[in-house]
Amino acid sequence: MERKYVKAKSMRSNGVTTEKEHMILLEGGNFLMGTNDQEGFASDGEGPIREVHLDPFYIDAYAVTNKEFAEFVQCTSYVTEAEKYGWSFVFHQFVSEKVKREVNQAPQGTPWWLVVNGADWKHPEGADSTIYHRLDHPVVHISWNDAMHYCNWKQKRLPTEAEWEFAARGGLEQKKYPWGDELTPNGVHQCNIWQGKFPYENTAKDKYVGTAPVYAYPPNNFGLYNSVGNVWEWCSDWFSSTHESNLNNPAGPIKGHSKVTKGGSYLCHRSYCNRYRVAARSANTPDSSAGHLGFRCAADAD
Repeated sequence: MERKYVKAKSMRSNGVTTEKEHMILLEGGNFLMGTNDQEGFASDGEGPIREVHLDPFYIDAYAVTNKEFAEFVQCTSYVTEAEKYGWSFVFHQFVSEKVKREVNQAPQGTPWWLVVNGADWKHPEGADSTIYHRLDHPVVHISWNDAMHYCNWKQKRLPTEAEWEFAARGGLEQKKYPWGDELTPNGVHQCNIWQGKFPYENTAKDKYVGTAPVYAYPPNNFGLYNSVGNVWEWCSDWFSSTHESNLNNPAGPIKGHSKVTKGGSYLCHRSYCNRYRVAARSANTPDSSAGHLGFRCAADAD
């Protein structure tokens, strides 16, 4: 499948640079979306396998970084939903002892998530944390609504779930991962996921405990980095466990409660969240944010 790398930039009248630099032009076509693999989660709507057609589109080679999001905020004075609410979800091992003493709430059934006051994209683990040394990491604590504001500013959009999966597969038909069916070919880690016993022991054998730089690990055959693992990525679609009959540029249901997320994150582990497979999917409400939620942009082909 042909891919084209684009470096062209243009200027909007307000002086904001809109660019397709670091985006990949994919020619589209037909591909087999979803999976019937018994390793998957049927209740998530991973199946059935269906042949989907996509028109050409652009997609970012990597997730939006802290540096890029900071530029957006500097230009627009945008305030994220986590900042407006005053809190976000943070994984328990990342919170300082000082912040832990102030935490009094965790989601039922997932005690490893803590409701941390002051956690947001600039302070990923709470008010006493910073992104200063993580400017090349994916921005997190980003809601779907936040991601849409960024995309609109860039004159881009979020990818549909079908576009995301097509791009993440890198031209490999019905493989579990962007590089094939083996998680660690020749013993080499290909993505940033949990290593060890979740949720209390992470051996970091893949070199990372939290987020990794967006260029970590080799890209897939289309040139996409970290399309699985690292952070969950928002898609434009409303989530449903059943699928529409339209297989020509499908865009999901016309309404819903939650938006699709794809790719899994640094917290995924086979024993709990085996969703770092390409066909895996999850969802969150559009105003949700957490320390493993990010995004990458897409755009229509000219």
